[in-house]
Amino acid sequence: MATGIKDKVAIIGMGCTKFGERWDADANALMVEAYNEAIADAGIDPKEIQAAWLATCFDEVNVGKSALSASIALRLPNIAVTRVENFCASGTEAFRAAVYAVASGAYDIVLAMGCEKLKDIGYGGLPEFSQAIGILNSLWFPNITAPGCFAMLAGGYCAKYGLKMEDVKRAMAHISVKSHANGALNPKAHLQRPVTEEQVLQAPMIAYPLGLFDCCGVSDGAACAIVCSVDVAKALKKKDFVTVKALQISVSNGEEMAFSNWDGAHVVNTEKAAVRAYQEAGIKNPRQELSLLEVHDCFSITELVTMEDLHVSERGKAVNDVMDGFFDKDGTIPCQIDGGLKCFGHPIGASGLRMVYEIYLQLHGRADKRQLKNPVLGLTHNLGGFPMMNVVSVAIVGRYKD
Repeated sequence: MATGIKDKVAIIGMGCTKFGERWDADANALMVEAYNEAIADAGIDPKEIQAAWLATCFDEVNVGKSALSASIALRLPNIAVTRVENFCASGTEAFRAAVYAVASGAYDIVLAMGCEKLKDIGYGGLPEFSQAIGILNSLWFPNITAPGCFAMLAGGYCAKYGLKMEDVKRAMAHISVKSHANGALNPKAHLQRPVTEEQVLQAPMIAYPLGLFDCCGVSDGAACAIVCSVDVAKALKKKDFVTVKALQISVSNGEEMAFSNWDGAHVVNTEKAAVRAYQEAGIKNPRQELSLLEVHDCFSITELVTMEDLHVSERGKAVNDVMDGFFDKDGTIPCQIDGGLKCFGHPIGASGLRMVYEIYLQLHGRADKRQLKNPVLGLTHNLGGFPMMNVVSVAIVGRYKD
């Protein structure tokens, strides 16, 4: 009988580069920057790492198509290295592979690395989609754009709950203002400048109702984690270490696109992955038990509906929670305390691990000016694809208790 991975795997080291327009560093240098921080944090000899997983989505762009890029850049000791990709959830996919490898007993200490370098590609956003997803795009979605797809969530959400679009837009503006305020406190964020609600609401429209400040940008960056078994963490004399409580993934099977029973107001796989993760972690009431959230805020509307899919806000009530400050830095469950994708941008392979990195810092009390008071349990939500076709990973990490 499967028992899950709760408290079987410890995170003993993490590293993260500064995200942004990193013209000063190629992909190899970014991986080395994140890796050096993680190794120093873990306090281990690099030769103790027994396997590694590299996440990168647009493989031919700067990072490289195979796992060789990480093995060579990091001078790993001729160990097994595997490249993984799962759309925008690639970073968490590398983390999941590393965690499962340790939980299975196959390895004692392993590395998960995520890296993407998107500012060199010549596009203002992500690389052109027909190249990225080939026939799937050219036949099914010839005119698809990420802002256009996610903007439709707002219309579906208003229609389902009888809300006024102006009220939803104001809640989205509050989300953006909140995230920018948090990002201004984070030296590793790409964007470090606060914005006002007026600036957000009056910004150029990208895809109604999403304005410029409702959309995350692209950037360069890398993040990594070193994980081991709890027994190894104890043998290394680690104290107050962080363990993985749950790691779940849910992938679309085509139902949202093929049938009419999807309401277009939420992301099906977020709810499915979250419910499984709560069960694995033993969480009964996420609204009361979670300390902080790092969610996939590719667009402000995504963060809004995610609060309901995670069962933190009641259906149709996330707008109220947002406007009440429930997810603000000084709120009940801060969300995007590091600035989120909104302020870091989205170097695809790195984003999921960057989310875990922030929660890891918070749990260790090392988040400097944005440090929360006594966090115990954090959740990350990493979404790849579109509202009607996606892969969602949910990870829950927290302090270890004997």
